[in-house]
Amino acid sequence: MSGKDSNTRRLALVDEAFRTLPERYLGADPGFDATYHIKLGDIGHTWEVRATTHGARVRKGLTRREPDVVIGTDAATWLRLREGDLSGIDAFSQRTLYARGNLDLAVAFEGLFRLPNGREPLQRVHDVRVGRQRVSTLTMGAGRDVVLVHGLGATKASFFDTAAALSRGYRVHAIDLPGFGSSSKPLTAPYNASWFAEHVLGMMDALEIDAAHLVGNSLGGRVAIEVGLRAPERVHGLALLCPAVAFIRRGLHPVVRLLRPELGVLPHRFARGTVENQLLELFADPGALDPSVADIVVDEFQRIYGSAGARLAFLSAARNVYLERPHGRGGFYPRLAELTRPSLFVWASHDRLIPASFARHVAEWLPAAEQIVVDACGHAPQIERPEQINGLVQRFFARVDALDVPARRAPRHAAAA
Repeated sequence: MSGKDSNTRRLALVDEAFRTLPERYLGADPGFDATYHIKLGDIGHTWEVRATTHGARVRKGLTRREPDVVIGTDAATWLRLREGDLSGIDAFSQRTLYARGNLDLAVAFEGLFRLPNGREPLQRVHDVRVGRQRVSTLTMGAGRDVVLVHGLGATKASFFDTAAALSRGYRVHAIDLPGFGSSSKPLTAPYNASWFAEHVLGMMDALEIDAAHLVGNSLGGRVAIEVGLRAPERVHGLALLCPAVAFIRRGLHPVVRLLRPELGVLPHRFARGTVENQLLELFADPGALDPSVADIVVDEFQRIYGSAGARLAFLSAARNVYLERPHGRGGFYPRLAELTRPSLFVWASHDRLIPASFARHVAEWLPAAEQIVVDACGHAPQIERPEQINGLVQRFFARVDALDVPARRAPRHAAAA
């Protein structure tokens, strides 16, 4: 077959994949209305897909309607996505797909459509109701459950590479904590570890997850620890990536205590350059961060931080992390000593926020925990060193699974409203 014939055949297959989207549409919640531009660079064509509560419409070419999301990929990847040979998160992890605009809507696209032969999509983004809050959740894969919990100022997108890797053997749920990402952002919430843990447990209740492995980065690591302390019967193993444990020396303690997160309700924003610089500070080698991924992260932070609730959540959670008491009655480290579930602490040699030296405090209070320091790495090891971190987490969970007795069905947990 000549190159021209091959391109003609490929374009015909792509056209057919787009043509059948409306009949595969699974529907959406009331009020949903999103416009997607799908650009297939190798064949030089763009399609517009509009999905609403009432159905999906597809046209080749563009209207004047402003897109909520632009998705770019190649024809071969797009066909694999439509056939269910590859998930969108896998394609993003392999850097064969990019997205600009509302990232949650981009990830949600795949879950809007059935696969051939009526099969369910490989991934879906859905809102899980926990009391009066919504917890935005990406679910993919099959097997024992794993819950991924992001860090301060981040979203579930920080765990896309991890979700792609773990979903080959587990059912993975990457969540946005309340106050972050696409989850609810109440203006009266305390945004402390206990409150976040209640909502993680509530999300597990809603999805009928008796017990799960937990992976947490930074603030998410602190929340995962809290879940393990409050409900050990709901946890198989804890993989904690640069967890936000309590600071021993808190020279700014009086100043931070005086700062009022409620001021975050007042409209303000960070310049794009400031957000970019703060993002790169998280990495030992800023060059390790794909520029297209950096653009997505900065776009998402600025979009979400435009909400008063998001600003309040960010400032409140940061203040609570810094002010948590390390010792004394109810202090973090005496409580840490009560953690009974298998735990892996992963520290990073070049972490400027949570230095690897915290490992010695964990060793003092929780000597049974496994601890690893990743060399030449910063505060988000699952992004900077995805293959290494994914391997460490998978091997740790495999050991836990081999020894773990399935958890008994725990009483349903009532989450805080």
